[in-house]
Amino acid sequence: MWVAITPNELTETIMSHYVEIAPVIDCLIVRTNQATQAADIQGLLDAGFPKDKITAHSNINVLENFDLQRIHFKEMDVRAFDFKRSHPEVCVSMSTHHKETIQQAKAHDLDYVLFGHLFKTRSKPGVPPRTLSEITDALKVNMPIIALGGINKETRTQVPQGFSGIAAISFFLQQDLHTLRTIKEGEHYV
Repeated sequence: MWVAITPNELTETIMSHYVEIAPVIDCLIVRTNQATQAADIQGLLDAGFPKDKITAHSNINVLENFDLQRIHFKEMDVRAFDFKRSHPEVCVSMSTHHKETIQQAKAHDLDYVLFGHLFKTRSKPGVPPRTLSEITDALKVNMPIIALGGINKETRTQVPQGFSGIAAISFFLQQDLHTLRTIKEGEHYV
């Protein structure tokens, strides 16, 4: 599974790029400001991005207003658990940083989790990546776990076996459709 995550602000150029690469990504988490998220999602739809691949970030109102089928929450946001219980048909995911959080997500029937960060990343300056021991423990939980954090053209080949895919911001922004298609064909978690 390939999960693209938007930067905090979307431009027309960035939206056009996501439309171009839509055939190779499984979903796009729209992680823009809560105040602009609705307008950003409308902009993506107007640009031709597939509605079924759009994931609202922590904004249940936006999910409902656009009749989306995917929502992503921050680590241990209990709204995710409550929402999944009352809306089992919606794909609900959560960011995680610890095995215990993954276990909680599994216990509440979330569809998948993002786990990280695996590598140094500009998003978390000064915060060390998860250790190999933490990664190994996390992967023992039997649910889809998507690798997150510092994944780029070079580090993606270092993602340990056992992950169900990758999630990234800049990796997906920096590659064109042809390059991503070629890369995806050779991945072990496709």
